[in-house]
Amino acid sequence: MRNGACNLDDICVAGITPFTTIDFPGRLAGVFYLQGCAWRCRYCYNSEFWPLPPYGTHIPVEKIRHYLTSRKGHLDGIVFSGGEPTVHLQLSAWIKAVKDMGYEIGLHTGGIFPDRLSGVLPLCDWVGMDIKVPFSLYEKVTRIPASGDAARQSASLVLASNKPYEFRTTIHPDLLTEMEILEMARELAGMGCKNFTLQSFRGEHCHDKELRESYAQTPIISAGLRSTLQSLFASFQIRE
Repeated sequence: MRNGACNLDDICVAGITPFTTIDFPGRLAGVFYLQGCAWRCRYCYNSEFWPLPPYGTHIPVEKIRHYLTSRKGHLDGIVFSGGEPTVHLQLSAWIKAVKDMGYEIGLHTGGIFPDRLSGVLPLCDWVGMDIKVPFSLYEKVTRIPASGDAARQSASLVLASNKPYEFRTTIHPDLLTEMEILEMARELAGMGCKNFTLQSFRGEHCHDKELRESYAQTPIISAGLRSTLQSLFASFQIRE
């Protein structure tokens, strides 16, 4: 195929959400879940996408092309999610191929590889970055040493890019106390973050049995902390 479609030949899509109104703000979009992630976050509900290629599930590229062709004019954008999209050195080529078909591009990332993120940010129309905990405490969630340093660099890159973005944090009381939420929020606000979201832990697909069994559905944060966070960010929301 011409017009860059050949760059999709080796795309590692393990799953697709064919239609969403929530994963790419303001757009009707599809989501490509790319296979592979270098971190092992305890609360992750997409752990089936952890193994790096050639392991895991790969949707045939012919189906990916058919999906993209058949939805032109019906969808505004495609979100590259995972897994962790920046695991793949071919990510820029895949994004360009999809963008050349007329789609806007959303990116979901944990900020694992700042150098690779810097290369794809100019191609993105929106970025959603997961902020796990205060950067100094990242290892307790990701189980990877120095992961907080990479995340901090990536967050700075997103903020400097002037791309629309959302920083969001998944809340589980075994992983993040209210004092740590406040520490994290102040650190992000100090970096210039204006858009921050807290979201509830989802236990149904979490691989960590201890987290699943210890979680009780309670108010996600206290009223006092909610008020403080609202004062720190121009846009703050809680996604239940």
